[in-house]
Amino acid sequence: MSVSTRTLARALVVLAAAVLVVVLALGLHRATRSLELPLTNADIIRQQAAAKHLDPALVAAVIYAETKFAPRPSSAGAQGLMQVLPETAYFLARRSGGSAFRASDLATPSVNIAYGSYYLRYLLDHYGGNVTLALAAYNGGLANVDRWSTRANAEGRTLSADAIPFPETREYVQRVLSAEQAYRSTYPAELGLG
Repeated sequence: MSVSTRTLARALVVLAAAVLVVVLALGLHRATRSLELPLTNADIIRQQAAAKHLDPALVAAVIYAETKFAPRPSSAGAQGLMQVLPETAYFLARRSGGSAFRASDLATPSVNIAYGSYYLRYLLDHYGGNVTLALAAYNGGLANVDRWSTRANAEGRTLSADAIPFPETREYVQRVLSAEQAYRSTYPAELGLG
């Protein structure tokens, strides 16, 4: 083998190794991304977000904050990906004309995301589109947020995320808003944002 042939062979081996390193790095990046910021049921999230006039990144962020896409019942009895309480789901079923709903249906991702999205839309409508208040109510309860907002309004201010009295709810709102931006930048194609 001539010197130029050996040099070419070495260059091809180095190039192949470099390509392999890049491919492995991209695969590792995708795997790390899905562990740090998981996303499943993107098709259901897109469909429900469109049907309820919601930002799909916001729906994904609520799921992330509630369960990190690994549903389990909460100590309060909330169920599924979006941690919907059965009582809330029955209220939403009556409100939307659903008559065949059973609490066990909340274990089904499509049903859970539909009810969680419906509730999120209900809260956004209740608070005139104020995402902070809607998220606070999703976590801390509608009656609490109504009371906090009334008190803030009486003091001549609006309730901000930093002024939410419950530390857990304050942190929840900030976690969802941060996750919303992360989902928007990490999964634009999957969430139909691009």
